[in-house]
Amino acid sequence: MQLTSPVSSVPKIGPKFTYLLGKLEIKTVEDLLYHFPFRYDDYSQVKLIKDLIIYEICTVKATLEKIENIFTKTGKKFTKAIISDETGKVSILWFNMLFIKNSLEVGKTYNVSGKINSFNNKLSFISPEMEELNSGKSTSTGRLVPIYPETSGISSKWLRTRINDILHSGLVLEEFLPKEVLNKYNFKVFEDALNTFHFPNSLFDAPHVKKRFAYEEFFLELLRIEQKKFEWEKTLKSTPLDTSQAKIQKSIKDFTNSLPFTLSDSQVQAIKEIEIDLAKTTPMNRLLEGDVGSGKTAVALVASYMTYLCGYKTLYMAPTEILANQHYETFKSFFEPLGVKVELKTSTSKNLNSKGDIIIGTHALLFLEDKMDKIGLIVVDEQHRFGVEQRARLLALGTHEEVPHLLTMTATPIPRTLALTIYGDLAISSLIAPENKKKNIKTWILAENKRNDALKWVVEQDKPTFIVCPLISESEHESLENVKAAEVEYTNLKNGAFKGKAIGLLHGRMTAKEKQKTINAFRDGEIKILVATPVIEVGVDIPDATIIVIESAERYGLASLHQLRGRVGRAGQVGYCLVFASNNSRNSYIRLKNLEKYDNGLELAEVDMRLRGQGDMYGTDQHGFKRFRVADFSDMKLIEDSKADAKKYFAKIDTYPKLKKKLESINNKLIHKS
Repeated sequence: MQLTSPVSSVPKIGPKFTYLLGKLEIKTVEDLLYHFPFRYDDYSQVKLIKDLIIYEICTVKATLEKIENIFTKTGKKFTKAIISDETGKVSILWFNMLFIKNSLEVGKTYNVSGKINSFNNKLSFISPEMEELNSGKSTSTGRLVPIYPETSGISSKWLRTRINDILHSGLVLEEFLPKEVLNKYNFKVFEDALNTFHFPNSLFDAPHVKKRFAYEEFFLELLRIEQKKFEWEKTLKSTPLDTSQAKIQKSIKDFTNSLPFTLSDSQVQAIKEIEIDLAKTTPMNRLLEGDVGSGKTAVALVASYMTYLCGYKTLYMAPTEILANQHYETFKSFFEPLGVKVELKTSTSKNLNSKGDIIIGTHALLFLEDKMDKIGLIVVDEQHRFGVEQRARLLALGTHEEVPHLLTMTATPIPRTLALTIYGDLAISSLIAPENKKKNIKTWILAENKRNDALKWVVEQDKPTFIVCPLISESEHESLENVKAAEVEYTNLKNGAFKGKAIGLLHGRMTAKEKQKTINAFRDGEIKILVATPVIEVGVDIPDATIIVIESAERYGLASLHQLRGRVGRAGQVGYCLVFASNNSRNSYIRLKNLEKYDNGLELAEVDMRLRGQGDMYGTDQHGFKRFRVADFSDMKLIEDSKADAKKYFAKIDTYPKLKKKLESINNKLIHKS
């Protein structure tokens, strides 16, 4: 048995338990050993029976004198046992657990751990943990007892027994962290750390070994980031796009001066950084992040124009057909007067020969029949919505040996912790909206009993309004029974609060033609109320839209809600965002109230990171990025230490064969998983 062996290789884990462990994402022996306790029950206080006190938690060492199943006249079933030591006797009770009688043997001595209760005015243990005293190392009694995340059919007792078996099976648990790291942070070696985390002798032991495993998770992930950066920089080549010629510089300056707005300082800085990257033989791998309305599209326009002036093409990939159409119109309006040919390529425009200078589309760009010559730049909008494989395929679209430069963009703000970890292989440019461009949007988190008044208010305003629901159709799943669905809400509102109003419906199952027709009708004022799914979240631009009502808001991250409310007030008017939750959770309400407090996407993203963890907020699964078991993204110091160490040790990883082997093992595991 090795760490990489399937969990089914562990004794007493057959097909049934292998399946159940899969629900906990435990597939290998290593996964089981890394399934750490989230708390400990303290049964370390060992007492004599005569000294027991009601409601205390403790352990007694006692002999089983008697055990019997009892059936009462009222139909109750319970098991009663009597245990004794040299100082007295006490009873144990189990309700509806008649099988327990056959698992215990009169005359044997047991450790009995649990809370002392009262039954029929006598002290009693109710359903305690029990272990035969001579059965080897105690795992469930007489000590700090680990409590694990469980699933139906897998108890903490079962988990700690299997984990204890592995730890004492002779399995080689080889240390892979460099000795210098262990000494620097005073970490226990791997085997000792595992034993201590699962079975600490005191509550003071667990936090320190937990820090070792938190560091390990950050360190190994950041080693992978260093490896990705190394492979990108050393193995990929691109055509340098040199814009330094006076003629090109003049054209760029004329173009930026002709824009109907003045570029912000952060836009100018981002353009400079992109221009420097484009001139390199290493392909650009830059992420452009910016809050709603900070001007990412303008930066992409200038980058595309630079690419054109150097004689190369730009592919611009949008996450939805609506947004692809919107960008196509924008780019065409700026570039056609300059003789730059802009084309649209989506699933509904199949006959393009893709000869344009700038080609805008959805994921359909991945499936162009012909390879295209001279692709110099690929722009991926809302990059977290595209998987790793999709982006890799984009880079392979060109015919020349050099890969295109890559600019990815997102309106989802990235906290610094994630910038160092998930996005650590990217160069990052950040856009900041100038004060005079910030929107004035009033946000209210409303209780359900305010709904009728809120909808009446919306009717009175008579302004273009979005109603956003997370689902298209009603779900029969119990956990989603109260979650609003767009189709149902559309019908209810059309026949209820908005009866007589021009109301439309927009969701992902509609054809591209239907979606565009609905968007155009809303933009032109033919539709006043648009019920939609979050398909509008990404970049849909309706300048006159003034009100947005967000239903079942607890299902969204705060950064996503901030993006949604960014759909209104885009023409400078006051916008209104009305937020409803579909549950009565106090925690949800407290989290949503942050929308009233902050109008900055990065601050909201930081809040969500603290409250929800990284979760799926940033498309981490699509990055091939594993979720951390114990590492905490709020521990900035540990991340920074891990980052510095990862840079240092990756540079000389060949001198650390065990660490190199561990890194290869992680990469193979992630490849296998994907």
